[in-house]
Amino acid sequence: MAYRINEECIACGACESECPVSAITAGDIYVIDEDACIDCGACAGVCPVDAPQAL
Repeated sequence: MAYRINEECIACGACESECPVSAITAGDIYVIDEDACIDCGACAGVCPVDAPQAL
């Protein structure tokens, strides 16, 4: 299982630095590489708008 960032993302960048495997990249909304994601939930824990969601 992995996480995906939904359209609620406000591109604040809080999640990117929390990812222990650097699976998150910046863009208009941030994107998680689902193959690299280890399902730790660190990104979801810091997101102010709950954009990262478990698949």
